Amino acid sequence: MPGVSARGLSHEERRQLAVNLTRVLARYRPILDAYIIEFFTDNLWGTLPCSWQEALDGLKPPQLAAQLLGMPGEGEAVRYRSVWPLTLLALKSTAHALAFTRTPGFQTPSEFLENPSQSSRLTAPFRKHVRPKKQHEIRRLGELVKKLSDLTGCTQVVDIGSGQGHLSRFMSLGLGLTVKSIEGDRRLVERAQRLDRELLQALEKEEKRSPQVTRAGPRHSPHHVVRWVEPTALCKELLLPLEPLPPHGARLLLTGLHACGDLSVALLRHFSCPEVVALASVGCCYMKLSEPGGYPLSQWVAGLRGSELPYRLREGACHALEDYAERLQRAGPGLRTHCYRAALETVIRGARPELRRPGVQGIPRVHELKIEEYVQRGLRRVGLDPQLPLNLAALRAHQAQENRVVAFFSLALLLAPLVETLILLDRLLYLQEQGFHAELLPIFSPELSPRNLVLVATKSPLGEAFSLLETEDS
Repeated sequence: MPGVSARGLSHEERRQLAVNLTRVLARYRPILDAYIIEFFTDNLWGTLPCSWQEALDGLKPPQLAAQLLGMPGEGEAVRYRSVWPLTLLALKSTAHALAFTRTPGFQTPSEFLENPSQSSRLTAPFRKHVRPKKQHEIRRLGELVKKLSDLTGCTQVVDIGSGQGHLSRFMSLGLGLTVKSIEGDRRLVERAQRLDRELLQALEKEEKRSPQVTRAGPRHSPHHVVRWVEPTALCKELLLPLEPLPPHGARLLLTGLHACGDLSVALLRHFSCPEVVALASVGCCYMKLSEPGGYPLSQWVAGLRGSELPYRLREGACHALEDYAERLQRAGPGLRTHCYRAALETVIRGARPELRRPGVQGIPRVHELKIEEYVQRGLRRVGLDPQLPLNLAALRAHQAQENRVVAFFSLALLLAPLVETLILLDRLLYLQEQGFHAELLPIFSPELSPRNLVLVATKSPLGEAFSLLETEDS
């Protein structure tokens, strides 16, 4: 998907991009603010310009993927059945032009060509208990951290929000880095320690089977710490070096793989500490950012009119555009879920007008249900009588608008990367305002890992050496 590279922008260009983003998001705010489950109750289709309705009405899901999202199926030519209004074409063009590109500098991972469940770039012990997505993530981020550590002379890596320790294990036992893992959930830490021991045993067995393979030195598991990291307060444990203390003091590299919500903000705040010399952070779950505190961080973005990003917009920024485009291309029956849920909302409002957008626990196999069966199950889940009399004609009329629901959701999804771009741009500007050097790189395949932009920061410029971080190891 096209987009702008943060790597090629000057500080002033980044500031101007933030200005452009806030203007565009303000212009299309009604689409971003809308909840798709209120498609019928709030007549969302009627809020679109008539010319947009004419262009989008009747388009099948694969056509939406190709024409609106700009993501056609393999070998598919993009053909418009009519001339689209310039305003709609401008929206599409602007959404593509202002979003940070999420296309990495490598082809779709060849590591899964032989076996879709096993990365050929990781040995069997490091793949055990790790799903393909996570295999790809820990290898890519781990290798980048190793390069960044070498370039900045780091003595220790601190993995914040380490979970079960998959990234920490690969960095320490696979790449030879000294790693401290910080995780607030004691149960996850205990499981991580069990997996550490299991991996060490597997590696020892592997060595005995291949005695000709020698390792450079002794293996050291990650050092695990149970500790919550607060976004607004410095964590002393995070900054403590592991013994023995290097002669010239500790030089820490902070990293976090999909550090959730405010945890990614905590990494940025700790970067100002003198012990920390480098940062490699991949954020996620933007809807969990505190207000205020988590966004905006930079003085520049905070001063822009229209920079506010309420929960709804931040939640939308977490959707996977590539995954949805693939679903559109397949045109499977699973796409009807939003239409069914929107129809259910009309019934809920009719029974209890004060009950708005209640949470409905996942209803299995929606695509196999008739719309009235879905509504009855949904009513039960929100505490209403599933035997309420239903207007079947109205439900059928709603179901007939399934493609309109999908089209409106696709419009909102087209704009979602602009919200993520503004959040990440704000973080870049925050670090630059403090005199640090910061870049964003697409590090993962977006098809495998939609939140694939890593924020890399250093206190001294890396110059041309930075390009080493963008390359894929052979």
